[in-house]
Amino acid sequence: TAPAPPVTTTPTAPLPELSGATLDGKPFNLKSLRGKVVMVFFWSTDCAVCRDKMPEIRANVQGWRNQPFEVITVSEDRKKQDLLDYERLVTGTVPANQRFITLWAGEAGYSDTFAKRPRLPETFIIDKQGRITAHYLGRIPAEAWDTIADRL
Repeated sequence: TAPAPPVTTTPTAPLPELSGATLDGKPFNLKSLRGKVVMVFFWSTDCAVCRDKMPEIRANVQGWRNQPFEVITVSEDRKKQDLLDYERLVTGTVPANQRFITLWAGEAGYSDTFAKRPRLPETFIIDKQGRITAHYLGRIPAEAWDTIADRL
């Protein structure tokens, strides 16, 4: 499936909100990342396309580790245990500098205002001011990484 073309927002559009607890139990709020370019990736462990994109995302996290860039992944898994099992594998095989903040959408206290479609994966690019500047449905296209690089 071809990715959806990126969407742009106007400066007056409401800034997206995302908050909750990370998998390691720390409080998270998207507002704390203002001043950075942020990729928010909604996914599920039972989505083959989603899992397939993880090495690409990790490579970019490592390559841009000295840049004002963050990746936030939000698991849409029905059961938290599925995500925890996946994360256990990741922790044992992926270097720490290639990991990113992960939240589970089913966690008590989780909240977001992203206008999502009911299909995964779904990716939002947020600029340093906190505005959504690109939105992709399906596979992350190469131009998404160019969009991020241009905003860094």
